[in-house]
Parts: sequence; structure tokens; C-alpha cells
Amino acid sequence: MLIETRTESIWNQFHVPLHAFIRQRVHDQGAADDLLQEVFLRVHTRIETLRDETKLNAWLYQITRNVISDYYRTHRLPAPLSEDLTENEADAQDALALQLAPSIREMVNTLPPVYREAFLLTEINGLSQVELARQLGISVSGAKSRVQRARAQIRQMLLDCCHFEFDRLGGVVNYYPRVDCCKRCERKT
Repeated sequence: MLIETRTESIWNQFHVPLHAFIRQRVHDQGAADDLLQEVFLRVHTRIETLRDETKLNAWLYQITRNVISDYYRTHRLPAPLSEDLTENEADAQDALALQLAPSIREMVNTLPPVYREAFLLTEINGLSQVELARQLGISVSGAKSRVQRARAQIRQMLLDCCHFEFDRLGGVVNYYPRVDCCKRCERKT
């Protein structure tokens, strides 16, 4: 049978169920139509690779799954990078950081001395955790543990003090002091 005739026969038999299969996974009608066309383009160009006619159904659905995967791989939304932020977004993030900085300094000062030292050396002085371990004469896992515990304690203090609004990537977009919060946060209200 000629390739064109074979492809047409497959189209007539399978285009409706394959389109339904695609629509269950891709909710944009136009994209689903385009993907169905891509499936049959691949079928047409690769029909000679099908060795066992009894496996036509499985072969078609595998091609369809691959086309859908390719679609989602190429249509992923890129994660915004800091340099991609508009000036207003960057200014807003800088303003939030400046507002929170005094409160965070106070919170760091309340940390137990071993955690405070680990936090300041890594977050403020820019040491890596390996360099921190060398400087303090402790294991790398011990240094990592101290830094993680310091961060966790500061995070918990911040969450106890204020209610935060986050963007989809976890960045802080706004915050509101809780009742009976620290004096620095109360100034925001």
C-alpha cells in the first residue's frame, strides 16, 4: 500500500480518538489541533518504521504522547531572572528588603551564638559553608547544619512577626505586621 494511502487510512480510523486523547492533556483547542497535525506528520514520515501492524494502536499513542511531551517542554514558561525584572518590580523588592533589614538584624542578634556566627559568616561575609567549616574547625555537615538552623529560626521569627504574601516563585511581594508585633514592623502600618 502506498504511504499516502496508508496515512490516509490511519487518519480516517484514528484522528477522532487521538484528538480526544490530546484534548484531555492539552486544554487549548488550537494547540490540540496543531499537535494532531504534528502527530500525523510524524506518522506519515515514519510509517515505514512500524514493523508489526498489530501494534499500530500502541505506536500511534506513543507518537502522540511524545508530541504532547515535546509541546510542554517547548512551551514552558521561563522562570523570571532577576535581570528580567522591570525597574518597578526591582524597586519594590529592594524597598521590602530595606524595610525588613532592621528587623532581621535584631532577629539575628537573638540567635544562639553558634548559629548567629554561622549565619553572619555565610550570609553577610559571603563565606561558603566549606570555608565556614574550615574557619570554625568543624565538619562541613556541622557547618551546613548550623547555617540551616539559623535560617530556619530567622524564618520562623519572621513568620511569627509578620504575614507575608509570596509570588509563584516564593519571592516576598508584601508583608503585614501581626498584632503585638515588634516595633519595627508596626511602623509599616
